[in-house]
Amino acid sequence: MESSTKSILSDQEKPIGNQYDRGRVARWSILQIQALLDLPFTDLMHQAQTIHRQYHDANAIQLSTLISVKTGGCPEDCGYCPQAARYHTGVDNQDMLSPDTVVEAAAAAKAEGATRFCMGAAWRGPKQRDIDRMTAIIEAVKALGLETCATLGMLKSGQAEQLKQAGLDYYNHNLDTSPEFYGEIITTRDYQDRLDTLEEVRKAGINVCCGGIVGMGESRLARAGLIAQLANLDPYPESVPINYLVQVEGTPLYGTEALDSFEFVRTIAAARITMPKAMVRLSAGRRQMSEAVQALCFLAGANSIFYGDKLLTTGNPEAENDKALFEKLGLRAL
Repeated sequence: MESSTKSILSDQEKPIGNQYDRGRVARWSILQIQALLDLPFTDLMHQAQTIHRQYHDANAIQLSTLISVKTGGCPEDCGYCPQAARYHTGVDNQDMLSPDTVVEAAAAAKAEGATRFCMGAAWRGPKQRDIDRMTAIIEAVKALGLETCATLGMLKSGQAEQLKQAGLDYYNHNLDTSPEFYGEIITTRDYQDRLDTLEEVRKAGINVCCGGIVGMGESRLARAGLIAQLANLDPYPESVPINYLVQVEGTPLYGTEALDSFEFVRTIAAARITMPKAMVRLSAGRRQMSEAVQALCFLAGANSIFYGDKLLTTGNPEAENDKALFEKLGLRAL
């Protein structure tokens, strides 16, 4: 394994290899990350766990809870999303939740052990009235002693600063996949739109939560391309959610051939190796995973999960099941 690792790590500072690199020098090239993904599974896991232990408590998992504050009716055409208005998935367009409802949910999440509370809204991007309502909610949730995170779509100039002033700790805006595969999944916004929002978040001094979705029919090379984009952000995200596609009937990606579980674990390991200080979150799709696969993800360097009964509009393992799994594995909540 040592010789394989050296060949991967010694060839640094290559161009990222697509039109979105803006001339940046890459810490990780796509080919380097593909070489990681190609390693024998045990070698890859050993390398990921070794790096994980250098930067993190290997037996501690951060618990986050996610709530949808505004559900359905989104004008985008993301092929995986049941909240897109153009797809018939049974998800209705709902009004924004009241501040009291959100704060009540946040208090319940804290009582169950969550330390970060994430709020999602099905918008292409928030209007100013939406920002005004969200800042009040963020202030109230922050007052409970929780870390706050929001995912509200694309941000205009100045909006990130308003969220920061309200006490927002993290802003989630995923890249979803590699630039080369992106057009197969979404056509209503381009890759640069996503990078521009991340730049607004960074300028405002908010921590970045940014990851992607695997299992959408992409190749291993495309998964390497996603990890390369994330790892070469300057700086790379503090929080990296890796989602396993949850197929919802009525969306274009329903019926996609399922990704092999070991390939998902490999992606987690590559994220850990290339972004050693980040919290790597085992996100959507956990309900589809056996306890053994989840355990492998933790071994590969995942140290954060979404905790609770629901992720926006799809199911998530119940809190009691998670507690039982942690007990079996000797894990504890941060």
